[in-house]
Amino acid sequence: MTTTAPKPTAAVALADTRPVRLAPLDILRLGLLGIHTRRMRAALSALGISIGIATMIVVTGIPASSQKALMNQLSALGTNMLQAVPVPNQTPPVQLPPQSVDMVRRIGPVTVASAVANTHAEVFRNDRVDADDYAGLAVLAGRTNLLKAINAEVKSGRYLSASTERFPTAVLGSVAATRMGIANVVSGRPAPQIYINHRWFTVIGVLARTPLSPDIDRAVLVGWDAARTQLGFTGHPTVIYVKAREDGIDAVRNVLAPTIYPELPGMVQVSRPSDALAAKRATQTTFSALFLGLAGVALLVGGIGVANTMVISVLERRKEIGLRRALGANKGQIRGQFLTESVALSCLGGLAGTVLGILATVGYAAYQGWPPVIPPPAVAGGFGGAVLIGMAAGVYPSIRASRLTPTEALATA
Repeated sequence: MTTTAPKPTAAVALADTRPVRLAPLDILRLGLLGIHTRRMRAALSALGISIGIATMIVVTGIPASSQKALMNQLSALGTNMLQAVPVPNQTPPVQLPPQSVDMVRRIGPVTVASAVANTHAEVFRNDRVDADDYAGLAVLAGRTNLLKAINAEVKSGRYLSASTERFPTAVLGSVAATRMGIANVVSGRPAPQIYINHRWFTVIGVLARTPLSPDIDRAVLVGWDAARTQLGFTGHPTVIYVKAREDGIDAVRNVLAPTIYPELPGMVQVSRPSDALAAKRATQTTFSALFLGLAGVALLVGGIGVANTMVISVLERRKEIGLRRALGANKGQIRGQFLTESVALSCLGGLAGTVLGILATVGYAAYQGWPPVIPPPAVAGGFGGAVLIGMAAGVYPSIRASRLTPTEALATA
C-alpha cells in the first residue's frame, strides 16, 4: 500500500514567500560585517570622524582652559571685593559700629566679611630704640579671616588664629618686616619679638606682598582680642573688607553702607567694583560665542566626512547590494544595514575622538601651565554628536542603496 505526501496548501505556500523579518541584532551584525570585511576603509573612515570630534573637544577645551587661567588672574585683581571706610576729615571722627562686620556677614551674596582697625599704637624693634626713631608703621587689629578677604598669603610662619589672637602675637606685612629687620619666621627657632606701646609682642608670621591691599604691607597686625586687652582698642573697625558673589556684587554695594551704619549711612564710603569685573564679564561672553562657533564648525566637518564615506561605500558595494536584493532582501533591510554601519562607524570614531581630544587638551594645558578644563557639554556633545551625525549622514546613502534594483546593481558592478 502506497501513500502520497499531502500537497501544500495555499496558506503554506503564501507563508513561504513572505519576506524574512530581521531582528535588530541581525541588522547590527550585518552592519558590523561591512566594517569587519573592510577594515582599512573602516579604520580610515573612523579616523576621519575621530579627528573631527577630537577637533571639537580641543577647540572648546583649550579656550576653556585659557579662559579659566584668565578668569583666575582677573579674580586675583579683586573682581568680587569691596571696601567700606568711614568718611574722613569729620569732626568728631566717624566711628563704625563694633558689630558692623557681623551685620555685613548676614547679607545674602556676601561670602567673606573681615576688618582691620587702627589701634594708633607705636611699634619699635626693641625697648632700647629711641622714641623719636619711630618706624612709621601702623599697628592694626586684624580679624582671623582677613587673609581670605584680601587674597593674601603667608610668606613664613603663620597667621593669627582663634588660639593666638588673644595673646600678644603679631604678623608683619612685607614692608613692615623689612623695616623691622625680620626677613622670615623659622619654625623650631626662637620667634623674634617687637615692642608695641611698651609691651613685647611675639612675631609669629610674615605676609607676602598683597597687591590688593598695599596698606597691609606697611602694617603690623595683632589679634582683635589682644588689641582690646593690651593696647586699649575700642572695637570700632577702620576698614571693612567684603567678598561677595560676582553676580550680586552690585546689589551688595547698594546695601552695604546702610547695613554697616543704619543711623548714618552717608558717613560710610564704599568702593566701587573693580574694573577687572567688567573685563571678566566681557571675556566670558566672548569666549561663550567662540565655543559655540568652533563646535559647530567641527561638527559640520565631521558630518560631511561621514556622509562622504557612506556614499562612496554604496558606490563600491553595488554588487553586494544587488546580490542581497536578488536573494530576497527588501529595501528596509538594505536601509537598516547601511544606516547601522554608518552609526557604528560614527560611534567608533566618536569614542576615539573623545579620548584623543581630552588627552590633547590636558597635555596642551599642562604645557602652558593652565588649569585643564574639559567642558562636559563638549564631551557629551562629541560622542552624542558623532552618533547623531552618523545617523543623519547615513540616511541618504542608505536610501540610495535600498533603491537599487538587483539588475541595476549587478549590471553596474
